Amino acid sequence: MIRSQRVSVIIPALNEELAIGRVIASIPHWVDEIIVVDNGSTDDTARVAADCGARVVSERERGYGAACLKGIASLHDCDVVVFLDGDFSDDASEMGTLVEPIVSGQAELVIGSRVRGRCSVGALTPHQRFGNWLACHLLRLIWGTTWSDLGPFRAISTRALQLLDMRDRRYGWTVEMQLKAAVHRLRCMEVPVSYRPRVGVSKISGTLVGSAKAGVTILRLIAQSAFYRRYSVSRRIAKHTNVA
Repeated sequence: MIRSQRVSVIIPALNEELAIGRVIASIPHWVDEIIVVDNGSTDDTARVAADCGARVVSERERGYGAACLKGIASLHDCDVVVFLDGDFSDDASEMGTLVEPIVSGQAELVIGSRVRGRCSVGALTPHQRFGNWLACHLLRLIWGTTWSDLGPFRAISTRALQLLDMRDRRYGWTVEMQLKAAVHRLRCMEVPVSYRPRVGVSKISGTLVGSAKAGVTILRLIAQSAFYRRYSVSRRIAKHTNVA
């Protein structure tokens, strides 16, 4: 079924020389294109990725969102886009469980939930777990969503990705996608995925400063979405009142 549509994988990578080859090797054979976005690495990440068969593009502006946007801009013709971290924490061999619901028409966006899946001890830090819970809880209160995670391992149809018009260039990329999916009422699913301790040191969750910055960005985006929802509801009520 998956072979009926073209699937591209985008992997943002910053100093992942030790992990990137293992990530690429674990990606299913039916994937049509693998794009590794080198986000300013000072090691041999780009060379290793290219040697393993990936198409490497460069984004010198540091930021997870910036790297993802560069990957999107570099896509060739495809129907489904998968986002995957380059640190070997996600199990790329499980990619079919994310892509199949999109190919079969059940969903337009599928998030891999580390919380509902097999998460190795120590793979998610306490502040990551709390941040995920808080963000997902707020999204549930505002938009009625049922997310359990803001995990980076996700698949989305190309049409839906274009509709979302992603903008965040830093830490808010994942939550922006999920809240915009709620705004546009996309058909969404969450599937359990495996998660293991990353190879190397995290650039965000591995430091308190990085975690704090990510948390502030995520909460800001959610607050903005709450304001948008309240404003939209107010406009609909006013329009209905004027018509009446």
